[in-house]
Amino acid sequence: MTKQFKTPNRRGFLLGATATLAAPAILRSTRAYAANPVLRVGHVSPRTGPLAAFAEADDYVLEAIQQTFSAGLENNGKTWSVEIISKDSQSNPNRAAEVAADLILGDEVDIIVAASTPETVNPVSDQAEINEVPCITTDCPWQPYFFGRNGVPGEGFMNTYHFFWGLEDVIAAFLDMWGQVDVAKSVGGLFPNDADGNAWGDAENGLPKPLAAAGYSLVDPGRYQPLSDDFSNQIAAFKEAGCEIVTGNMIPPDFATFWSQSAQQGFAPRIVTIGKALLFPSVIESLGERGEGLSSEVWWSPNHPFSSSLTGASAKDLAEGYSAASGRPWTQPIGFKHALFEVVADVIRRAEDLEDPAAIVETIAATNLETIVGPVNWANGPINNVTKTPLVAGQWQKDGDAMELKIVANSNAPDIPTTGEMKLLG
Repeated sequence: MTKQFKTPNRRGFLLGATATLAAPAILRSTRAYAANPVLRVGHVSPRTGPLAAFAEADDYVLEAIQQTFSAGLENNGKTWSVEIISKDSQSNPNRAAEVAADLILGDEVDIIVAASTPETVNPVSDQAEINEVPCITTDCPWQPYFFGRNGVPGEGFMNTYHFFWGLEDVIAAFLDMWGQVDVAKSVGGLFPNDADGNAWGDAENGLPKPLAAAGYSLVDPGRYQPLSDDFSNQIAAFKEAGCEIVTGNMIPPDFATFWSQSAQQGFAPRIVTIGKALLFPSVIESLGERGEGLSSEVWWSPNHPFSSSLTGASAKDLAEGYSAASGRPWTQPIGFKHALFEVVADVIRRAEDLEDPAAIVETIAATNLETIVGPVNWANGPINNVTKTPLVAGQWQKDGDAMELKIVANSNAPDIPTTGEMKLLG
């Protein structure tokens, strides 16, 4: 994806402090702008910083989407050109809010989309809500999205909609996986002091209650600060309690520190299941032999039985296409980044009036679409503005010389086939 400076246009210039922001990546239709009306889509993603693994496939996905959009999209007998303006949140919530405001107030985007953890999704959604701009987000469990934004059940939000799984789904997937092996039911919890960690460790809506109901004891030493360099207190607490399972939600640098210090301090759990950090081949690769046997949730894989509503490509086609183009293994966010624009395209085609934000929001709410990550239908959500996608669990296992994420637990989504069996560490 080429980066270029914006040229003067019908939307006006950047104003105030936002004028100092780096030039965005702009993807334009090949059609002449004078021929068709233009709809602008703002996109925010953590391309740099500790969450950059979530955006690893951004260029590949965005270039493919713009190619698909290059002939324009039909709405009410008229062809609309689509311009995507993508900006980097730098893995920082304040920066995410800043670039979202720039997209909304400077570029005057018609729709804004965002993905990759509450640190990106929540500040972008909040800016969209304040400024009454239609917004679609993903790649964040729905509880930190909804309650992290002070959502009120039964009321919800006016302009912002989200699709992904929830903590109830990840807990069920983890319990399904752990129940397959003989291991002590003492669990050490690693929860950072951020939106994800506070949601995962929350006494009412997080892991404690369902783990207790399933007969597991949770040792929670309290919240740690992200990018911490010392997990000695947590390791000591887990050793004292005889924890054979470690779980939680961590960014990759934090897990690498914890796992290295665990080895140094003689802590050797039999299961390590961590959300966020262990999703990515690059992280597992960086851990060397100590990456084998680690486990996590699996939101999307080449084995998911879904296809794109935009291109007809299967999950396997999309994953293999990325690997062929990049020379790198597939990653889970690829499917959800693609699905964001499946929903955008569907909304553009169905909206009664693309110049009316309220009409676009109404169209988003009425979405019922089969996507490459599964069905997206806000009428079937667990709470206002949220709809869920299926979730399974997997473990990193050696396959020849390579490490592969094998799906080992699928009780809550049996349509997604397993590809391996759960094994204990060591």
